[in-house]
Amino acid sequence: MLDQGRRAAAWCESRRKTGLTMSVMPHEFESRRDRLLEILRGYGRVAVAFSAGVDSTVVAQAAQIACGDKAIAITAVSPSLASGEREVAVQLASQIGIRHQLIETQELSNGDYLKNPPNRCYFCKTELYSRLESLAARLQFDVIVNGANLDDLGDYRPGMQAAGEHRVCSPLVEAGFTKENVRELARAWQLPNCEKPASPCLSSRLAYGVEVTPERLARVDQAEIWLRGALGLAELRVRHEAHDLARVEVPCDALSRFLDPALRQRVAEKLRALGFKYVTLDLDGFRSGSMNAGVDLVQIVAVRND
Repeated sequence: MLDQGRRAAAWCESRRKTGLTMSVMPHEFESRRDRLLEILRGYGRVAVAFSAGVDSTVVAQAAQIACGDKAIAITAVSPSLASGEREVAVQLASQIGIRHQLIETQELSNGDYLKNPPNRCYFCKTELYSRLESLAARLQFDVIVNGANLDDLGDYRPGMQAAGEHRVCSPLVEAGFTKENVRELARAWQLPNCEKPASPCLSSRLAYGVEVTPERLARVDQAEIWLRGALGLAELRVRHEAHDLARVEVPCDALSRFLDPALRQRVAEKLRALGFKYVTLDLDGFRSGSMNAGVDLVQIVAVRND
């Protein structure tokens, strides 16, 4: 008991010094981590659907520890992948030491995906998991795992339906990880993306019902790259609304910067040059998943029951 108390005190002190919030005691943290490794070890040969977000990175690191050469990380590449994410995935996989494979997915060949309904992610994940299944024999894996955590279960996630249909496993859910638990383990393992904000695909920037096209995806991608450089902000979104309207979301503490007429003009001119006809600033500021605010609950239920 004395050793456990000392470990707890040391843990609290380390968290205090780093300015991080402690949500679990050391024994809870270690138990959850060990449970994750045990679950992955029990799968045998695993393929991690690896987007290079913090969730899938933690799963990839855990899979490498638990399964060694029996683990592989697979990253899907398509026009919906934001610039730089492919290179980040390659670098992270190399750092982790896990086998890594890039594959091309063809979700833009699916008419249902292009229509951009509220369950668009279902068609994307169906394409991904179907493609992974076709590679199982060649890449030598038996089980596909994703990076879903407990917090994802409380949100509208049509991609989870596709995971269920393809018997994809969610080891973080099985081991009882919330998003904050994932970040705690990422910090403990010193993963470079432990504080990385959510980075969903470019299609998520298009308002539901606005057709997904390579041109619109590239327009959003280029606009966000330019704005990050111009504003020096890591986290922002350019939402592509109907009629080629750009709705720019930045953190609330950065909204006042747009009182500068010269900056407003630069932003408007650049985004119009990229193909937007109208440029607006969202006064509610940046918020992840804001496109779902426009989806009627009845629509979501109808999609789920379709």
